[in-house]
Amino acid sequence: MDPDRLLDGLDPSQRRAVTTEAQPLAILAGAGSGKTRVLTRRIAHRCATGSADARHVLALTFTRKAAAELDSRLRAFGLRDLPAAGTFHAVAYAQLRTRWSSSGTAAPTLLDRKARILGRILGGTTRIDASDLATEIEWAKARLVSPDRYPIAAAQADRRVAVDPERIAEWFRRYEAEKRKRGLVDFDDLLIQCADAIESDPGFAAAQRWRFRHLFVDEYQDVNPLQERLLGAWLGDRPDLAVVGDPNQAIYSWNGAEPTFLTAFATRHAGAEVVALEHSYRSTPQILHTAAAVLAGGRPGSRHVLEAHRADGPLPGITGYASDLDEANGIARAVHDHHMPGRPWSAQAVLVRTNAQTPLIEAAFRRAAIPHRVRGAAQLLDDPEVRDLLRTFDKLREPLSTTLADLEGSIERQRAELLEALEDDDPYGDLDGDDPGPLVDETTAAGRKIAAFEQVLRLGRDLLVVEPAARTDGFSGWLRATLREEGPEAADAVSILTFHAAKGLEWPVVHLAGVEAGFVPIGHAKAAAEREEEQRLFYVAVTRAADVLRCSWAEQRTFGTQTVDRKPSAFLGWIRTAAVELAPKATHAADPKAAVAATRVELDRADLGDRPLHDAHLVRSALQAWRADVARQAAVRPTVVLSDKALEALVRIRPATLDELASVRDVGPSTRERHGARLLAVVAGEAVDQPEADPLTGT
Repeated sequence: MDPDRLLDGLDPSQRRAVTTEAQPLAILAGAGSGKTRVLTRRIAHRCATGSADARHVLALTFTRKAAAELDSRLRAFGLRDLPAAGTFHAVAYAQLRTRWSSSGTAAPTLLDRKARILGRILGGTTRIDASDLATEIEWAKARLVSPDRYPIAAAQADRRVAVDPERIAEWFRRYEAEKRKRGLVDFDDLLIQCADAIESDPGFAAAQRWRFRHLFVDEYQDVNPLQERLLGAWLGDRPDLAVVGDPNQAIYSWNGAEPTFLTAFATRHAGAEVVALEHSYRSTPQILHTAAAVLAGGRPGSRHVLEAHRADGPLPGITGYASDLDEANGIARAVHDHHMPGRPWSAQAVLVRTNAQTPLIEAAFRRAAIPHRVRGAAQLLDDPEVRDLLRTFDKLREPLSTTLADLEGSIERQRAELLEALEDDDPYGDLDGDDPGPLVDETTAAGRKIAAFEQVLRLGRDLLVVEPAARTDGFSGWLRATLREEGPEAADAVSILTFHAAKGLEWPVVHLAGVEAGFVPIGHAKAAAEREEEQRLFYVAVTRAADVLRCSWAEQRTFGTQTVDRKPSAFLGWIRTAAVELAPKATHAADPKAAVAATRVELDRADLGDRPLHDAHLVRSALQAWRADVARQAAVRPTVVLSDKALEALVRIRPATLDELASVRDVGPSTRERHGARLLAVVAGEAVDQPEADPLTGT
């Protein structure tokens, strides 16, 4: 393989990252900058030039899917020998199995579910369940926190738990003792024991360091202290380490990740070089400028914008709706409008902060016959709590409708208990201190459990629509068949997924839904570090868009039986500012003037300053009333006067002048000529006297 060919098509910063002889090396790769391309080409280039031996290369990442992607790309280079690519846990487990086998030691049994032991340890405790306790233990182990140190560490990290941290520490100690007694290890133990073995056994350390001499780590901003300890054990005193990551996409600190390992890389590794990739190849300049404004919190002087290699595109759009139902229907309309020749359904995604927001959007898509899939739905069956729930269902011979009613009651009780436990912390207050509703944060075990059960409930109701007499014992089989169809190989469909689940993915068109205080940022993010992470998470969501970014929010949202007033997220103010700055450069494939006018007027409507919002539902109602009056006078259907599509376009764009009205493509020339002035008056909220002339001819 010709090493020079590996440099074809690389920009100067990418070429530097691939070819530099510096060790250690950190590559800061912003969204769309070609992170995986640079990592795999650096590995291949070093192997091709002889500065690394492919048989002794280890590329580490965090998921099996990412490891498979690295392996696939490295194979495509045609290297004579293939580097190893795997997750931290997979590599550690393989090394430990070799050690156990060579020493004649019986391998311990791998515990895949902590809840099997923790449920017995908790006994009759109701303030915390096994999954919540498992989350705390996993966080502690990731942060190298022992049971004895847990109370202090939890207080310092502001961990919100429903019971006294001292009790959690005691359960943590009993869990570790029970594992030792039974000869069990959990996934965290694999990393701990591998690091212990390397640090205490010189022979084992030498063997592993001989096997893997050249270390590469992907998504380094997501490394936690335990993984960093193991990485340091593998590396020893050698400098041959290259890491790739983006500190602006560090969104897992709540789970133990420590982004300062990346941001302070040069300080922690003497002689290290840091190369920043300055170019982005995914998104338009408008989206990159908007993303930079999000990271900077709207402060112009502190923005760092990646250099775009795409042509100008449309401005980001912001649309406010009267209710969450209106928002779901509006998103469905927007998705339909963006579906066109050359742009399949799969070119679009709807991103939400929590899974609890998806059911209304899915229902709107079903009504509009828009094919869709909920990313991650197939993993629902892997959830331990869901597996237990379905095993219970398999034993029941009653109507599914009865079982689902019981499940709904159970969900409400769990939600009430969670809110009661967190009441003292007021985790759901929005930016102004008002309660935006009982939001459940799925970064907690309790939140994930509630969200998973709600998803089971929703899918059960879907079955009852087509099979009202369905029995409970047949539900799990139907569910498994249904979720298999929603996997990555499903037919052309719009993806619906959370901000977290969208990381690493991209689409030409992205709709960000529910961008409201309480969701974005999530209500319980009170500390500065938590708010900064929410800011980075929103940046991740924004940068999933390549061409079109559309944000929406609702003035009212229903949680259970409670309807709550909502406010737009403060983050939308940053998007508004960025869009106004960029308005002169905005383009649109079919009608640039319409794109600029639509975005400008929509941004002006949003309640992002001190003035009140001119409510979307009021404009819609006024237009509908005017249309109905005109139709009665002409004895025609209202849609003959003004189509539904034109009406919604007027609600969305809010033209203020005849020129702006002319840019609304859905309002035809004859309608503008006959009713232009009256339409502008209605949209502006002015009283309109009905004409004496013929309403259709204008005479």
